[in-house]
Amino acid sequence: MDKNRLLKKVKELGYPLFEIEESIDVNLTLAEVVISGDHRLWEGFPVMLANTLEKDLFNYNKVLKHLKTNKENNLLRKLVMMSLALYSFLELEFSFVDRLHKSTYFDDTLFHDLLYHFKNKRDLPNFNDGMSAERVTITFKNYYQRAEFDLKEVIDMQDEFEFEYAMSQIFSKKQKELFLKKLKGEKLTKTEREYYSRVVKKKVLALSNTDLHKLAVRLIKE
Repeated sequence: MDKNRLLKKVKELGYPLFEIEESIDVNLTLAEVVISGDHRLWEGFPVMLANTLEKDLFNYNKVLKHLKTNKENNLLRKLVMMSLALYSFLELEFSFVDRLHKSTYFDDTLFHDLLYHFKNKRDLPNFNDGMSAERVTITFKNYYQRAEFDLKEVIDMQDEFEFEYAMSQIFSKKQKELFLKKLKGEKLTKTEREYYSRVVKKKVLALSNTDLHKLAVRLIKE
């Protein structure tokens, strides 16, 4: 396995040791992370899984197709259960988590065992020499929540619903997605960059016009 190539692909799943220029096979990349045996990458698995689930790109069976042994298959299950246990430990309300808990590969015993280790800050079992629950937790907070915090800091809105509603009045679903990707500093594909410059940027420039904003506020107050 080409480790440099894998690290580059891992960065594209939101875990820099390591911006997506072109689309990658995320399920193949996750399989390569499983096979790598690299604890740094395994510690970042919950970050990568959350990002791929959020974008509806993760497919457990497709990852399995790239794995060759029962040991690798079991390790994938352990890494997914570790991620779900971490999300539960951090009390994160991800909309995509419910369907994983209802999946055929969900292991309730393993999930609760890993959750116990997270709660008690013990090394996680079933990962060769074990992994630090604290390191996995810190890694996730550093790489996943930082993006959320930066975005909230940028938009500075008191109510998220109001923000979403306002966005929907100005941008289409695709335009809003590109707008938020730019705010987060994520890399756009060539097609996305062209569309952003041709369409979205014009709306952004209009929104940033101070005089237009003042007039809009005046009309609302009347």
